[in-house]
Amino acid sequence: MTDVKIVGTWSRSQAEEDAMNDEHAFIWRAMIDAMLESDLSRSRVLDFGCSQGGFLRLLHRLHPYLSAVGVDVAQESVATANARKADVPVHYQAATSLEAFRSEFDVAFSHEVLYLLPDLRAHAEQMRAALKPGGVYYAVLGAHAENPLWPRWRDGLGASSNIPPQDCSLDDVASAFRASGFAVSARRFLVDAFIPVGGAAHASFASVREELTYYSCDKVMFRLIAP
Repeated sequence: MTDVKIVGTWSRSQAEEDAMNDEHAFIWRAMIDAMLESDLSRSRVLDFGCSQGGFLRLLHRLHPYLSAVGVDVAQESVATANARKADVPVHYQAATSLEAFRSEFDVAFSHEVLYLLPDLRAHAEQMRAALKPGGVYYAVLGAHAENPLWPRWRDGLGASSNIPPQDCSLDDVASAFRASGFAVSARRFLVDAFIPVGGAAHASFASVREELTYYSCDKVMFRLIAP
């Protein structure tokens, strides 16, 4: 199996990371509301690209799971995540791949990570190996080539990290996972929902209309079921 590695560091400050985690709460809730599973009490969960760990803490509060692992390339974020986990049964670790995991997870998540991966097929193969047969991977992506805002965003994303953003399309994602044996389905991410607008955290958008269009049309959630 090809080893997917993301080698690099983010240049965001700790304050910027904290603000980003706070602003993502409504996104995390939408991810959780859209998943098939309602009882995770016997499930082992993976968050690929966990940042400071807020998603897995929220998930456990809403749907308590047996155990979880969060992985991220940023060591400072992982240290913060472990410091904040309290009594949640989760371990966060700095990692550049999923090669250490074999048939361990029932459910996996990622949010805005796929556009950083130079080889989606290799990532699909790693995720297939990490999931149990029939395990489900929910991957949310708005940073993709078909998003009309992507040409404007690409340069800014490249400047914030030494990990170059990739021009992946939604078809690229679907094809990579189908080729690895996954059953692939997708949905628009947020429809008929209130979305926080304005403020520094939403500076990527030129207007309220642009932001609403992005979350209701251009940001998508893949449901990828392992064979």
